[in-house]
Amino acid sequence: MTAPDLRLRAPTPGLLALPWERPLGEWDASTVPLRELPVGPSRHLVRFVEADGTLWALKELPPRIARHEFDVLRHLEIECLPAVRPAGLVTQPDHDVAILLTRYLVGSWQYRRLIARLPPNRPAHRARLFDAMVGLLVELHRHGVYWGDCSLANTLFTRDGQLYAARLVDAETSEVHPSLSDGQRAQDLEILVENVASGMVDLAASLGRPPEIEDELIAEAMALPERYDALWNALHAMPQFAFGDRYRVEGTVRELNDLGYIVDEVNLAPSGDTEDDGGGLVRLRMAVGDRTHHARYLKELTGLEVGEGQARILLGDLRAHQRALSRDQSRRVTEGEAIASWLHDVLTPGMRRAHAAVRHVGTAVQAYCDLLEVRWLLSEQAGADVGTERALEALAERAPTDSAARALVADTASDIPIVAPDPAVPPVPPDW
Repeated sequence: MTAPDLRLRAPTPGLLALPWERPLGEWDASTVPLRELPVGPSRHLVRFVEADGTLWALKELPPRIARHEFDVLRHLEIECLPAVRPAGLVTQPDHDVAILLTRYLVGSWQYRRLIARLPPNRPAHRARLFDAMVGLLVELHRHGVYWGDCSLANTLFTRDGQLYAARLVDAETSEVHPSLSDGQRAQDLEILVENVASGMVDLAASLGRPPEIEDELIAEAMALPERYDALWNALHAMPQFAFGDRYRVEGTVRELNDLGYIVDEVNLAPSGDTEDDGGGLVRLRMAVGDRTHHARYLKELTGLEVGEGQARILLGDLRAHQRALSRDQSRRVTEGEAIASWLHDVLTPGMRRAHAAVRHVGTAVQAYCDLLEVRWLLSEQAGADVGTERALEALAERAPTDSAARALVADTASDIPIVAPDPAVPPVPPDW
């Protein structure tokens, strides 16, 4: 027997002890710490192993494809792009296969399980999934990555505040280039539209949704290029204006910051064109960095590391706390004072209580973001601030008892009424 070629980036005892010499399909749960987890449609065998306190995803592939996917995922990791992280590659010469090892993305959801739990008349939920998907594709394209098989099935979603964050989970057909042509980007978009439309229609049929919803789903898929173009153009626009109108730079930077992007550099250069009065025009070019503007700012202020969507919510809460302190103390409370008070008196106990309200599912910071959203929605309905206690009650009342469904607790977009009891709100469907 030829020994397998073992390449592990996390050479822990539990991983080293796995039966790497045997095909993945022959691994026995009585001797290997396998975990049964739902898997979406896949061309290859996928299994999960819990070793050394960490959950790992293993996929069996032809060696050439496995090596290619490992290299692409390593590149995405180095570039800090949203994708699963590669942890190892094991080639088995005797069986002419290889096993790709990646870290399991804790708290992630496949789109099929998300959509299965949403009633069909909630297009806002699907819109947030599509926004996350388009944002992921734009980030890949900005860094010269051609996906080649971009679809909801090859994407994992995590909650980030009241948004979803998307990560690439399958890079078998991906290619890395210095940059992408317009034709390559257009081809990736065509693949996305086709895959999303067919995937959503197939899922709707499997869930027994009425046939008339197919037209709506296809229309949503056909609109994806518009979402993509809007974001792409916002990041790559090079407006020109008079040098005296430099105030427009601040507005453009603020727009990109509102989208979550960091502007690393601003360049104003003569465009070669002139105005009607003969004055010269300048063209604005900006080097746009990662989509972590609010997350980075919150970390600078407080040391907290959270998602971009969560950071937006927490920064709003921090600013509201500073205003309340200033009002109560009849003086201007400094930012440093407000941060210390907010961390100790508001955020820490708030996260603890909110996490308990959702039965410790998900992260404490996400639970607190959900609490803030529930409180805001209830206060809007009541016309006055209902307070934290009432919001905690509502958050707990909406927490499903089904352990698999609880990760969707407090998915509180404004199109979902947060009142209890409310017979108009359908129960969370069972895991299909």
